[in-house]
Amino acid sequence: MELIKKTHACVRLEHEGRSLVIDPGAFTEPGAAVGADAVLVTHEHPDHFDEGQLRAALEANPAAEIWTLRSVAERVSAAFPGRVHVVGHGDAFTAAGFDVQVHGELHAVIHPDIPRITNIGFFVDGTVFHPGDALTVPDRAVETLLLPVMAPWSKISEVIDYVREVKPRRAYDVHDALLTDLATPVYENQIGSLGGAEHKRLRPGTSVRV
Repeated sequence: MELIKKTHACVRLEHEGRSLVIDPGAFTEPGAAVGADAVLVTHEHPDHFDEGQLRAALEANPAAEIWTLRSVAERVSAAFPGRVHVVGHGDAFTAAGFDVQVHGELHAVIHPDIPRITNIGFFVDGTVFHPGDALTVPDRAVETLLLPVMAPWSKISEVIDYVREVKPRRAYDVHDALLTDLATPVYENQIGSLGGAEHKRLRPGTSVRV
C-alpha cells in the first residue's frame, strides 16, 4: 500500500483504489480526509480529532464511514447515522477493504494531575501500526511503526525505548508538528542510531510504499 504523510499525526493509506485516513486533526491541513473511504480516529484531543475534517470527509463521500472510540463517536454520530462505528481494544473490522485491529486503551500520562482519557491504536493490514497518543506495544510483529516522535507527554529516551520494544522493520515519524527544524536533526540522529530500526521523517505530502 502507499502511505502518504499528512501534517502532524495524520496519514493516508491507499491500496487498489481505496483510501483510509487516520487522525485528521486541527493541526492537519484542511481537506486531508476528503475523498477517503474510511476514517479512523484514535482519541478526542483536537490535534487528532477535528469535527470539521470528519464532516468534510463524510459529506464529500456518501459511502465513507468512521471507526473510533465512544467519546469521538458521540460527537459526530447524530449527523451521520449508521456511518460511525465504536470500537475498542481487541476489536477487529474491515474498513474500505483494509483489515484493522484495535490495540490499546489509555492515553499516555501527560501529568499525574491530568486524568487519562481513552486512546486506541490501529494496526492496518498487519503492516502499519498507528498508536495514537500512547506507546502501545501490539502482541504481534510490526513492519511499519508510525512513531509519535514529539509530544508534551514524552521524552526522547521513551521514544527510543518504544522503538526498541516494538522492533519494527521501519519507523516513520508522526506527531511531529511541534518538532522544530532546529530539533529535527537531533531527534533523527538519536532515534536512528539507538532505536534499532530504519527511521525516517516524512515531510507532509510525501509518500512511501509499505
